[in-house]
Amino acid sequence: MMTIDPAQIVERLQSLRLEHRDLDAAIARLTADLAMDEVQLRRLKKRKLLIKDAIAKLESRLIPDLDA
Repeated sequence: MMTIDPAQIVERLQSLRLEHRDLDAAIARLTADLAMDEVQLRRLKKRKLLIKDAIAKLESRLIPDLDA
């Protein structure tokens, strides 16, 4: 398995968290619009969920392995 510098992981996490917040704001704006596009809303929500999963995976890589 390829090892990645923890600093790179933290940098990627920051980028993903920013994108996640931006999507959250875009979804809020879209749902406030009476003529919202349901397909676009579903796509944004799916992208947001994928980013959330990626964030969780990266955060777990920052946790050191403990040999029991």
